[in-house]
Amino acid sequence: MSHHGPTDPLGQIYAEWTVEFAAHPEMSLPLMRWVFEDWQRATAEPEGVTYRSTEIGGVPGILVHPLDADPSQVLLVLHGGGFALGSSASHRKMAGHLAKACGADAFVADFRLAPEHPFPAQLDDASSVFAALVASGIRPADITHVGDSAGASIAIATTLRQIDRGEDHAAQVITISPWVDMENSGETIETNDATDFLIAREGLQGNIDRYLSGGASATDPLANPLYADFSGFPRLYITASDAESLFADAVRLDERARSAGVDVTFDVANGHQHVFPLQAGILPAADDAIDTIAAWYRAGRTSTTSASS
Repeated sequence: MSHHGPTDPLGQIYAEWTVEFAAHPEMSLPLMRWVFEDWQRATAEPEGVTYRSTEIGGVPGILVHPLDADPSQVLLVLHGGGFALGSSASHRKMAGHLAKACGADAFVADFRLAPEHPFPAQLDDASSVFAALVASGIRPADITHVGDSAGASIAIATTLRQIDRGEDHAAQVITISPWVDMENSGETIETNDATDFLIAREGLQGNIDRYLSGGASATDPLANPLYADFSGFPRLYITASDAESLFADAVRLDERARSAGVDVTFDVANGHQHVFPLQAGILPAADDAIDTIAAWYRAGRTSTTSASS
């Protein structure tokens, strides 16, 4: 870790967690899950947004409704947390900021967590929500996947699987600080160790072991999208900070998708922590990131509507 302490709220939270993890190396998974609920402390409460605990497609979660949103547009939000941590509660406020900026509703899904439910349970749950939204009358073109960290992997893999099966899929996919490499091989895990106050290779490996505990290979294209064929993939947005340990994942994801002809936008932030848009309403750079994502979202909506009319 750097000798210089973090200066942003998220970095300070991550540094606090790291102290506790170091002091309690045998911390149980349930206790770790409670710690990660603290993620929501980094985000301000957005104004003009309501929340309702519900379930869609048998998957529990939080429905996010900005008061002036178009409810026929839905962001399907898949939270980060290494497939084993995090929840709709930890991410509902960030989803609220993003939904408000996009003028859409959002559903933050509480997909099943590993290791109790290893891969591909998370993809199955995301697919169940998607199918239920379509069955309720939402057009596939009006659904956008949003995933941060491990949630980005779920968003991408769910879409890849739907394409492979010839099923309806989201028209756009938004990823924030994506974690997609289940081989744990990214060089920035080491080179950015001094600037990332949360992520270390050992912690990543622990979550990989939980996620793949059902016997899946670390090179399965749906567990590790760096091995996937992205042909036919929809518009893809990637944002990540050049200071975070998983930056190499974002770089390789961009290269993989772009080489298959995907319309990719890769927005590189400078000097921020993992999933820095969680600081919406508190950190100006996070608000700027939300606005940039929303502008990309609206541009895609315009092109999708024009193409279908």
